[in-house]
Amino acid sequence: MYKVRCWAPSELSTNMSGPKHQTESGLSLDMGSEFLLPRAGTIEDPVRLAVLISGGGSGLAALLRYQQTPRCHSTVLALADSTNAGGLEHARNAGVKNVGVPLPMEVDKPERRLAHEHLVHAELVAADTELVVLSGYMRILTPWFVSRWKGRLVNIHPSLLPDFPGAHAHRDVLAAGASVTGCSVHLVDEGVDSGPVLAQRQVEVLPDDDEEALRERVKRSEHMLYPEVLDQLC
Repeated sequence: MYKVRCWAPSELSTNMSGPKHQTESGLSLDMGSEFLLPRAGTIEDPVRLAVLISGGGSGLAALLRYQQTPRCHSTVLALADSTNAGGLEHARNAGVKNVGVPLPMEVDKPERRLAHEHLVHAELVAADTELVVLSGYMRILTPWFVSRWKGRLVNIHPSLLPDFPGAHAHRDVLAAGASVTGCSVHLVDEGVDSGPVLAQRQVEVLPDDDEEALRERVKRSEHMLYPEVLDQLC
């Protein structure tokens, strides 16, 4: 039997060491000093989110629909790592500032990744971002970037971490013969999908699943879980 760890949204916690942080929304986190959580938002003064995407932005679209009812968080910026990412259209339709920040190809390759992150960071600062939400953002972030947003940088991954990290989670789940998978919302640290897990939701693996079928079913769970966790985190 495949073992998983799961928390209901009302029971979100991490297993980090260090002093405990209690947000006004009720999320209790055992925080190490290296993680600095965002302030507690209100409907009148919501936490300002920037959502980073790479592709079609279905998670961004789900979050924007969720925020049509006033929440303690509000998306103020959608940022993609290319100018033609389809997901930016969701932000345009919602009246949210959106920008594509491609890799600066004029910069030598060894410095290009960090130069790109400096550009992204500048956009986040200009938008007065308080929490960075990775939603299908397909770039591994450098320690330089993580250190500037640590505790205010969250990601959703399509597996039950720590199992099946990386870019091919669905393929790896099927190859392992797992009967259960799911999605995980976690704080981002300097590793790959290795930060403290905030919440998870299970999804059954069906006998006739292929990667695409499993991806779409997990994605539906992601679209429900992520906004709920943001409610608790903010």
